[in-house]
Amino acid sequence: MNPKILEGAGLTEGEAKVYLSLLKLGQTKTGPLAKEARVSSSKVYKILDRLEKKGLVGHVVKVKTKHYTAMNPKRVLDYLDEKEKQLQEKRELVRKIIPELELAKKLSSEKTEVTLFTGFKAITNVILGIVDELKRGETYYVISAVYGERAKSLRPFFYKHHKRRAAKGVRLKMLANHETKNNLEKTTYLKSQIRFLPHYFATNMPIFFYKNKTFIVIWTKEPHGILLEDKEAVNSFKAYFEILWKIAKK
Repeated sequence: MNPKILEGAGLTEGEAKVYLSLLKLGQTKTGPLAKEARVSSSKVYKILDRLEKKGLVGHVVKVKTKHYTAMNPKRVLDYLDEKEKQLQEKRELVRKIIPELELAKKLSSEKTEVTLFTGFKAITNVILGIVDELKRGETYYVISAVYGERAKSLRPFFYKHHKRRAAKGVRLKMLANHETKNNLEKTTYLKSQIRFLPHYFATNMPIFFYKNKTFIVIWTKEPHGILLEDKEAVNSFKAYFEILWKIAKK
């Protein structure tokens, strides 16, 4: 049997090898077991101790020497059941303290914080987080939406992002660059209001903002992002947005 299967059940590589070797050898001392399992003699004792604690191995003492044997393979299922029970208990414990964690996050977010992000994955993860944080019916804003030179990777990302956003019921109010007119991914129009800025306002630096967060992105070859957590900054960008909205075209 492939030890990887037991590793998937939560055993380490060494534990899987030792347990399978015990099944093959039957009751045995550590010497033959270490040789069969291809683990060092110094490690086999520690591995056996862990397996005994997991209820998968037992031992008897014969002439002052321990002889080990593998427990019935069904005990692996018992072990998994116990792990699942413990995981459920931990999940419930975390669920109970979520309100406290959210309160701590809220209190910390009242302070002005600036975080820098670098790389496509990091930047897109922040954008995905916008939908996670907003509730159905809430809106986020974008100034200078553009694909630019990264269109090949940005288009599929924003197609999925806006599809997910609309499915959750999060709304979008966007000022896109003039060059994107009739060229936006179709899912962008779901549950959104979009207008297009004159060409002289075009920039490769989109600005996302909502609640108390402003995320400024620079879509260069190695993109960078600045996340500013400050309510006054959001209010300022929103006022700027409303001015541009009046001169932008549908």
